[in-house]
Amino acid sequence: MRVYAFVGENGMLWFALSGVAAAADPVGRATYLRAARVTLVALVANTCLKQLIRRPRPRLADDLPPLAPTISRMSYPSAHATTSFAAARALSRALPPAPLYCAAVAMALSRSYLGVHYPSDVVAGALLGDAVERLA
Repeated sequence: MRVYAFVGENGMLWFALSGVAAAADPVGRATYLRAARVTLVALVANTCLKQLIRRPRPRLADDLPPLAPTISRMSYPSAHATTSFAAARALSRALPPAPLYCAAVAMALSRSYLGVHYPSDVVAGALLGDAVERLA
């Protein structure tokens, strides 16, 4: 889970997937580049909301630290969930949606499992990512 969450930091998994797909499939290149742009916009939107809301990360027991490091101390909404759902929706225009959404759900759930997000952070991130892609 830690490794999977690490590769999802700042949408890196989705940027990498979009880049590899764009290089391998010239016909679908526009779709993959759009997915990368949507992922970036989702990340920026998430960062803006985090700065505005400033919800602190969950505090577990003193003898039970989070299982993964985080970039910031702010929790709401989950950037991993935001970028994952934005990218899954964008990439599903060219790739099979089921594996994309399975990967997005796993990425989102990893954050609560690792103790760095409340479940509501993950749900809000998923909804934000979906909304950003729809608006794009």
